[in-house]
Amino acid sequence: MNRNNLDTSNWPSVNALSAPLVRHLIDHAKALRLGVERHESGATIVDAGIEAPGGLEAGRLIAEICMGGLGRVSLTANPSFPHWPWQINVHSSNPVLSCLGSQYAGWSLQHEKFFSLGSGPGRALAGREVLYQELGYRDRAESACLVLESDKAPPLEVIEKVARDTGLPAERLTFILTPTRSLAGTVQIVGRVLEVAMHKIHALHFPLEHVVDGMASAPLPPPAPDFLTGMGRTNDAILFGGHAHVFVLGSDQAAAELAQALPSSASRDYGRPFAEIFKAVEYDFYKIDPMLFSPAAVTVTALESGRSFTAGRLNPELLDTSFGHST
Repeated sequence: MNRNNLDTSNWPSVNALSAPLVRHLIDHAKALRLGVERHESGATIVDAGIEAPGGLEAGRLIAEICMGGLGRVSLTANPSFPHWPWQINVHSSNPVLSCLGSQYAGWSLQHEKFFSLGSGPGRALAGREVLYQELGYRDRAESACLVLESDKAPPLEVIEKVARDTGLPAERLTFILTPTRSLAGTVQIVGRVLEVAMHKIHALHFPLEHVVDGMASAPLPPPAPDFLTGMGRTNDAILFGGHAHVFVLGSDQAAAELAQALPSSASRDYGRPFAEIFKAVEYDFYKIDPMLFSPAAVTVTALESGRSFTAGRLNPELLDTSFGHST
């Protein structure tokens, strides 16, 4: 049941909107240093950092694909952190659909030793998550794309499951693989800085129909030689360096309360690099306070009054520790 009062009647197809971006990625695979192959099932597999090197631009494009064609991602200079001079900027005029309905990594895909969380517009065709009942949205399209944060291709059984759940033949499915340690993987993960804010807004039970627009930025971390370090750095880029700005309807009090609850520093687990926290809980995500996953700083603007409320703070010291800066 739709727990929100969202009007989804005019929501576009995220798979149809992202299809031209997927075609562009494949058509320019050589220039983007990507690998493209046809799986035995007929599905298209795009390697963005396993055997193929990929790169920052590939990650930027993949982040826009993840957002279902409803987001814009750019790389610009960052004046906030002297040791990390570049940042990833994200904007969406439909943050509920682009971030929660498409970009969020919410579809668990596994078979034997393979496991990955699927993100991107293909999720909205399958509608396997309770979230889609809450949003009241189900996509219809002639093709679908999923992004997997994985260092190996999905097995035939996983591809067949995705085909069944989306109602599409495998030939119309594209899987983009972005290992955490790769340049493309780094960009597309940090490119979730607005999505992380939206996910926490949802977890705080703020009315999603009141979220009108949003943008966010976070510093670009250096890639890492191993999964744990890479996962730590990409999370910390958001937890210690991310700043989200959302524009909402409703009272000033509601906007102010949201601003206070939203930053990562509101969590009991805040204060240590993510990799350190993950080790301390014996690599069990469910032992980490879910309220930790949010940008470091937030600004909430109440559209009806024009007042803005800011909370949290950027933390360059913890960012330097996580990113391995040495003087």
